[in-house]
Amino acid sequence: MNRGTVSLRSGNEVSVIAAHGLSEDEFKKGTYSLGEGIIGRVAKLGSPIVIPNIGDEPMFLNKTGSRVNIKKEKVAFLCVPVKFKTEILGVLNVDRLYDTKGISFEEDIKLLKIIASLMAQSIKLHMEVEKEREAFNQERENLKHQLKGKYRLENIIGHSDRMQEVFESVHRVAPSRANVLLRGESGTGKELIAKALHYMSPRAKNPFIKFNCASIPEGLLESELFGHEKGAFTGAMALRKGRFELAHTGTIFLDEIGDLPLSLQPKILRVLQEKEFERVGGEKTITVDVRLIAATSRDLEKLVGSGNFREDLYYRLNVVPIYLPPLRDRKEDIPFLADFFMGKYNKENRKSAEISADELNLLMQYTWPGNVRELENTIERLVVMSTGKTVSLRDIPAVIREAALRKQAAGPGDALPLTIADIEKQRIIEALKHAGWNQAKAARMLGITSRQIGYKIKIYGISKK
Repeated sequence: MNRGTVSLRSGNEVSVIAAHGLSEDEFKKGTYSLGEGIIGRVAKLGSPIVIPNIGDEPMFLNKTGSRVNIKKEKVAFLCVPVKFKTEILGVLNVDRLYDTKGISFEEDIKLLKIIASLMAQSIKLHMEVEKEREAFNQERENLKHQLKGKYRLENIIGHSDRMQEVFESVHRVAPSRANVLLRGESGTGKELIAKALHYMSPRAKNPFIKFNCASIPEGLLESELFGHEKGAFTGAMALRKGRFELAHTGTIFLDEIGDLPLSLQPKILRVLQEKEFERVGGEKTITVDVRLIAATSRDLEKLVGSGNFREDLYYRLNVVPIYLPPLRDRKEDIPFLADFFMGKYNKENRKSAEISADELNLLMQYTWPGNVRELENTIERLVVMSTGKTVSLRDIPAVIREAALRKQAAGPGDALPLTIADIEKQRIIEALKHAGWNQAKAARMLGITSRQIGYKIKIYGISKK
């Protein structure tokens, strides 16, 4: 053939996507409406067309401009549809020298149909792959959007002053590139805050990669964090990207950073300072753009003093420290957390159990060494074990009941435990202060009516001092 093109159909147009014998400019001009010219007509009707001599055919448009003088060119034009079953995907056409002897084009058309059939299978497969990729990308974007909504600070329960201070810090630091160090006991919600920092940042659409430094044996940590080349060690059957590489353009969350081995700390420091590293067994330097959020329940200052944590790494991590208070220091959040977890596990277990004020007061008097995680596990147990509308007192763990009894038996010099009424009164006072003692405005802030807040102010004896 002298020239040849493959054109694909998209809506009401057919465009050249591959060509032989055409320049780049000629290639770009090859777009036809359905029914326009020979190519458009084949794409519309799905039947082959043979033009023995293009110079004698007025329907031949030469839109690409590749044929300088059609009248003088002795060229035949063969055009067949690219079809998958009954679906017309495009057109395959070729130019061949005009044969004055009038030899039949049947063998040529037969060969072109076979080629077009093979093309159709490949094109259809490619289209299905692209369709699946688009669906996957759309699903991924939808999930990211859902995650971004899920991990908004508005969805993290914390009405106490201590948690409001945490939220204010998150709002300030989230848009920046600064490293963040989350401090606090296990179970205080450090991972939730890390996700909020990511999904409130400009990196929200990019990866969020989490890794627990205490969960992997020391010998495998470097490979997990920085990846390895094929054959780097026994069992390294293929190249593997590490967590830092996977987090490129996004955020990496390193939990329990205090458990990071001293031998690996210089490499972490280099990534933070130089944004580069090498995979295990590799010589190629890899550059990454990541934001680091670290978390620890350990005393890093003590680890630095004992020589178990590098001082330069500590200062690099501790750019913006955020301390998450233990649950015992924000007991006013317990009723809200309990209510949230009751709803969650009622839904999971298809129940409608409720917790009474007396039982909630028992929960308020416990110190919760396991923090929010322990409270969640306790509420799940109460829902699962419940047999009636209200949670039974006997289902509350013995350690919590015993703690309440000890407090009730406390001497007069000991502090009295907070009750629901104490918390409600405190919240109303705080809302009134924020609203400038405007009752209607304070009621809106609390999500209650003006009549309700008026009644509460009266029964609690609240007055502006």
